[in-house]
Amino acid sequence: MPGRRVVRPSEAVRRLGPADLTRLAALEQAAGPDPWTPDQLLAALADSDTRVFGIAGEAGLLGHAVVVRLPFEAELQALLVAREARRQGVALRLLAAVIEQARGWHSERVLLEVRAGNAAALALYRRAAFCEDGRRRGYYPAHQGGRREDAVLMSLPLA
Repeated sequence: MPGRRVVRPSEAVRRLGPADLTRLAALEQAAGPDPWTPDQLLAALADSDTRVFGIAGEAGLLGHAVVVRLPFEAELQALLVAREARRQGVALRLLAAVIEQARGWHSERVLLEVRAGNAAALALYRRAAFCEDGRRRGYYPAHQGGRREDAVLMSLPLA
């Protein structure tokens, strides 16, 4: 049923672990082109400098975010929300967890890159006060016979 809410406010963001790999991989596969492989996901879950956060609902994992600690910064490497859970605050809650983790690491800023054509993600990051730092021309491979797409580089100062 279109417009049906699948996210309840009580569903908490939590750190995911190896036991969540099957649900994490299922979410990635359902998301569309260029999913992370189970091996990539397992490596992220096992890395001591990486945190994978998720929000689970009755039907499975609704979204996840991957953030990596760098020497002076934190990098958001992925943020994905299941189609049926979009526009319900899941991405905003995951992004807040990423920023909180970066602050806990004493990172100077959070970095990310996003496809220039991903209007929803750009709006989310701008809403969270990320600023555009530049672009990588033609960085992302073309989808379905289209043209390569720019990566928009963004950051959020934390200091």
